[in-house]
Amino acid sequence: MVRGIAFYRLGSGGPTVVYLPGAGLVGLDFLNLATENPATENLAAEPGTHVFYDRGGTGWSDPVPLPRSAADVARELHETVPVPGPYILVGHSMGAVYARRFAQLFPADVAAMLFLDPGHEDLFAHLPPEAAALGAELKPDPAALPDLTEAQLEAARTAYASLLAAWPDEVRAELTDHHLAHWRTGLHEAANLESEVYDEVRHGGEVPDVPVIVLTAGAGNPAWSGHGPPELVAKTLAGIRELHAGLAASFTRGEHRVLDGATHQYAHIEQPGAVRAALSDLIARSSPPAVR
Repeated sequence: MVRGIAFYRLGSGGPTVVYLPGAGLVGLDFLNLATENPATENLAAEPGTHVFYDRGGTGWSDPVPLPRSAADVARELHETVPVPGPYILVGHSMGAVYARRFAQLFPADVAAMLFLDPGHEDLFAHLPPEAAALGAELKPDPAALPDLTEAQLEAARTAYASLLAAWPDEVRAELTDHHLAHWRTGLHEAANLESEVYDEVRHGGEVPDVPVIVLTAGAGNPAWSGHGPPELVAKTLAGIRELHAGLAASFTRGEHRVLDGATHQYAHIEQPGAVRAALSDLIARSSPPAVR
């Protein structure tokens, strides 16, 4: 714990990989990316130092009011991360947006970036208007949502037991309890994503032209499939792939890959080998950044 921010470090030496979770997830949800066997303590399958952390107001870090600006999140990480940069940033979903803001503010501290099904500021401008309406429908007021029923809690525990089966028993139990107790946190944190955070990145300035791999979850977001007509879901998924390909192409050493069958929230668990392969490639390619 550094200044109220919870960190977990695995491995030693360089390079340093920092994981930025998406809204609703925490650092230890990505433990499997550093090692093929999360139960093996202090042994990273990938070289270097792997840093998992929880942003303020999430996980085991100190509470702060949510939502926050992307600049606040980036400065918090820069001030508290216990290992010197430059870093390979691994950002999932909203965490990828925060990673880009970090790169805008601290370009010399970024060696490479891996974006896992990232959010994008041009998402709804690029998609059919119906997609924006569906997106708004899927974002309820977290304060208005009822508590989970006993049946829902039991079903969630069963799902987490399967999802996190490779995690050490004590870590899996803590993660499960945390997610069930704080499932509204991700909704609170993402409340300003489209209204404020995307504009921060859009107008935030240049980013370092470092090696970048953008991974798209091939199966998209199951929530969309459950609420939207198939043709709209297909157009939405195709549009997201186009945006991700464009993001990768904006970097000289950018690459776009699609993870077939993987879903938005848990692609790193459903396709861990493909995500680790991308990370291995970036570790091999990373070099001091040049600002573009």
